Amino acid sequence: MANITLSIPDDLLKSGRRYAQNRGTSLNALVRELLAETVTQPADSVESMLTRLRQSSGDSKGVKIKREDLHRH
Repeated sequence: MANITLSIPDDLLKSGRRYAQNRGTSLNALVRELLAETVTQPADSVESMLTRLRQSSGDSKGVKIKREDLHRH
């Protein structure tokens, strides 16, 4: 297995370590898993999703959603 060196901002590194620890894994394992998931996605998955969205019969009936409403905690 090869080793690599990454440059990651300190605050992101700290958050990443905490995230991994809370899930009972290491940051190394988390990065490896996320990279594997990212590169093994079918090449056409985004295009397939866009096609399904274009074919959708969904209708908001003019209802507008504010960005801040989507991110309320």
